[in-house]
Amino acid sequence: EAQLVESGGGLVQTGGSLRLACVASGFTLDDYAMGWFRQAPGREREAVSCMSTRDGGTYYADSVKGRFTIARDNAKNTVYLQMNSLKPEDTAVYMCAARETMTGNIVFTRSFEYDYWGQGTQVTVSS
Repeated sequence: EAQLVESGGGLVQTGGSLRLACVASGFTLDDYAMGWFRQAPGREREAVSCMSTRDGGTYYADSVKGRFTIARDNAKNTVYLQMNSLKPEDTAVYMCAARETMTGNIVFTRSFEYDYWGQGTQVTVSS
């Protein structure tokens, strides 16, 4: 059974850092584009950062550019989201998603394009 499990969320003060991890099981990430999304109460789900399978292509939402970094370790079947200089407006449930693709240079940024989703991990940034 394909599964994604996130970890690394928590409570942090403004300016702090967290590293989220998303571990895949039941499939290997080599042929999967990955994405990190977030959803805050009363707001729509939004793409935070996404990456293609092979060519290293990435997307970052304008609100996180320069602060967040997405990375993948296919040997560990894991995708990471390093979050620095956190702000209260980053508070949300963060979810990772995976989409199988044979095209290695496409970055998918819309939630409906993804096949598998994790349950999410809560990130709370206090002011």
